[in-house]
Amino acid sequence: MSTSQNLPSSQADTLDAAPTQTVAFETDLIYGLDSRPPLRDTIFAALQHVFASFVGIITPALIISGALELEPADAAYLVSMSLFVSGVATFIQAKRIGPVGSGLLSIQGTSFAFIGPIIAAGLGVKGAGGSAQTALGTIFGLCFFGSFIEMVFSRFMGFASKIITPLVTGIVVTLIGLTLINVGMTSIGGGFAAKGAGTFGSAPNLLLAGLVLAVIVVLNNTTSSFLRMASVAIGLIVGYIVAIPMGMVSFSNLGGLAPVTIPIPFKYGFGFNIAAFLPFAFLYLITTIESTGDLTATSLISGQPITGKVYFDRLQGGILGDGVNSAIAAIFNTFPNTTFSQNNGVIQLTGIGSRYVGYFIAGIFVLLGLVPVVAGVFQTIPQPVLGGATIIMFGTVAVAGIKIISCVNLTKRASIILAVSLGLGLGVSVVPDILEQLPPLAKSIFSSGISTGGLTALLLNIVLPGPRQ
Repeated sequence: MSTSQNLPSSQADTLDAAPTQTVAFETDLIYGLDSRPPLRDTIFAALQHVFASFVGIITPALIISGALELEPADAAYLVSMSLFVSGVATFIQAKRIGPVGSGLLSIQGTSFAFIGPIIAAGLGVKGAGGSAQTALGTIFGLCFFGSFIEMVFSRFMGFASKIITPLVTGIVVTLIGLTLINVGMTSIGGGFAAKGAGTFGSAPNLLLAGLVLAVIVVLNNTTSSFLRMASVAIGLIVGYIVAIPMGMVSFSNLGGLAPVTIPIPFKYGFGFNIAAFLPFAFLYLITTIESTGDLTATSLISGQPITGKVYFDRLQGGILGDGVNSAIAAIFNTFPNTTFSQNNGVIQLTGIGSRYVGYFIAGIFVLLGLVPVVAGVFQTIPQPVLGGATIIMFGTVAVAGIKIISCVNLTKRASIILAVSLGLGLGVSVVPDILEQLPPLAKSIFSSGISTGGLTALLLNIVLPGPRQ
């Protein structure tokens, strides 16, 4: 069968020029990768992608701001920069500038994987007497240097896949979700501020979080694709509206916001802590593998090759784009970026896989990031509302990891790696006091359940005899 069959002419020309490539399956896309849909269809598709990824982009900044007890102005700035950088990063991925970017309709957003290590690093700086601004400077320094690991790693994808196998990736993704449950539950109880005020876990907080969670669960079980896709956003809106008469929403900080947010490189300075760097470095390796899966899925549903030179170049460009975009994120005061998998569902739903749509998505995100009132409104979301949504989002991350593991043949060797890695990873998260007697460097490295479990899985997968899975 010709690889160009049923593809738009621009794609067909590309594939026919490279007969050794294959396409995984025929698609029923209305507009293919290089098509230019009419303006109305382009804007419709762009808004669908924005709606699907908006909450995921801003949530890490909101969680980290709450955990580090940042001033409202700083929290709003981080949210603004998350949106701004996601727009810039999405444009780079879709446009493909030189070797950087996949050239696919691949949306970039803030990664959930780094939340735990970021909070740990920030609290470590504050615990040593540093200010919140100093903590942010150190965090962004760690993120900046770590991004170069992913850039270098993009050149060695073949070697990486031999040691960071689906078993290792599945374990790490599962641990990311499970270790973040603590963050979600803290938000449900009212956040760190509620602990200080003595209202943590109060009935209003729990009921409000429960309402948000219930709305998301109900909408996810409807037959409407739109309601399922928008369930998290709708749950947040419902919780927000209910929280207003409960006196849990304050708009007092909105009046002092500037009309435009100005992106300022390294606004909070630049720091580094070698002891806190290893978890960041390891997670950049893991997100490389996650992004590989996302980019492969996007190629597949876009009717593009998933073998051959074009595919491999696209993969390397996408991973390099991840690293470059994460460096840009650190420079402009936000957190590491990665490809978002949920947007693959939007491509299937709309039938539009055109990367031209990505330019509009990028523009929308940049505009939202430059308007401070947008970030200000989201910064006023009460912690229980945020917790009701994030608890299921974090649980979903864990489920994604379990799905990866379920595809692995759980031999005796694989079962031992899984058991030891999960045991140690969750163990240090549940009982952090076990590390109190270790030297400061070792304590910092292993205080993250993700790095402890991930390093254990990686080491055992290398040294234990038998085929790697």
